[in-house]
Amino acid sequence: MTHTASARFLIVGPQGSGKGTQGVLVAEAFGVPQVATGDIFRENVKGGTELGKRVQAIIEAGDLVPDELTSELVRDRLAQADAAAGFLLDGYPRNRGQVDDLEAFLSGRGESLDAVIELVVPREESITRLRQRAIDQGRTDDTEEIIANRLAIYERETAPILDVYREHDLVVRIDGVGTLDEVTERIFAALAERGLRPNGSGANDRSAGAA
Repeated sequence: MTHTASARFLIVGPQGSGKGTQGVLVAEAFGVPQVATGDIFRENVKGGTELGKRVQAIIEAGDLVPDELTSELVRDRLAQADAAAGFLLDGYPRNRGQVDDLEAFLSGRGESLDAVIELVVPREESITRLRQRAIDQGRTDDTEEIIANRLAIYERETAPILDVYREHDLVVRIDGVGTLDEVTERIFAALAERGLRPNGSGANDRSAGAA
């Protein structure tokens, strides 16, 4: 078996698709950091940082943080030592402008993405999952209006970036409906078909048969 020299991934999917959970599992298996912009924003808000104060109102409204702020955070994070051999991006890039920014940053370092994981989940399923999450976690920011706004923004701005990556044959389409393990196995099997395999066993043991 040939192991992957680098693992630079992007995971894309609508809110409620489970991409955050799956992103953690993929990142752990490949031994690379998960760079989730949503988590970074929430940590800054919780910590009361200058950035946190600027983005708090935006997040609470269900809107997106401006490109320049997001790109700055991502560039700084990817420049850290633990991302030298790879990373998994979650929540960035979310539009064509950010795609171009990421491409410029990576090409400047002689790097490129290895795969773009697309989790495909019907809109109705996403809404059902998000409503249940709001109930389970008591999330005041997950009102029906906010949920609809987030999904509309994804469909309008983020989904089209997949066309760019399809032109470069980077997109791996994954059926996101099923149990957590079923979806995880589909992801690892699809990556393995492209020669992308974790350098160790660990979190990928569950997909050994499929891979």
